[in-house]
Amino acid sequence: MTAERVLYHFPLDPASRQVRLALGEKRLPFAEEQVRYWERPPALLAMNPSGLTPVMKEEGGRRPLVLCESRAILDHLEETHPEPPLLGREPAERAEARRLLQWFDRKFDYEVGGFLLHEKMEKRLLGLGAPDLAALRAGREALRAHLVYVESLLSARDWLAGARLSLADFAAAAHLSVIDYFGDVPWRDFPGVKTWYMKLKSRPAFRPLLTDRWPGLAPAPHYDDLDF
Repeated sequence: MTAERVLYHFPLDPASRQVRLALGEKRLPFAEEQVRYWERPPALLAMNPSGLTPVMKEEGGRRPLVLCESRAILDHLEETHPEPPLLGREPAERAEARRLLQWFDRKFDYEVGGFLLHEKMEKRLLGLGAPDLAALRAGREALRAHLVYVESLLSARDWLAGARLSLADFAAAAHLSVIDYFGDVPWRDFPGVKTWYMKLKSRPAFRPLLTDRWPGLAPAPHYDDLDF
């Protein structure tokens, strides 16, 4: 019996987007429930005490399985639906994919998203006032440094972790796509990264992300353009 999946997520959350991309790439059907996590809804807290998205609930077994946050969900999907493999087939590939997952979910999120997304998105959602210009400048400077590194990886590889598409690409794309929603990625200065991102945007798994909209947070004009 096929498990019925429900993904509780916020559309502009990079962690949620990673899971949506993996589900789409593995062609696993799921229902969606959008969550205003900053309001700490009781239903979300009952499933995940941290109050963070994403959360995935699977029915079909003896009891529902609730998986909290992206790494637990992604690992579960790899274990239970190994084709296509999104961590690589060889140990070295899997190790590099995991390293880059950590890179984007910790270092990139802290140095880039922690400034740009906090100032442009979270402040708006929480009613905390106008963006701080110094914080925006710090985030944009850090973003350029990270893009230099990504460009160097792609100059020697087809995909970020090696010859095959992996969760590392989905992690990077998830973070960059939300920043691109607000128009802050300097694509013109990083042609290798832009070409890589265009390939990802063209995949069927990515298309639902391009339709995401949130009231009061309009995307950049090029956001859903495949030939931006």
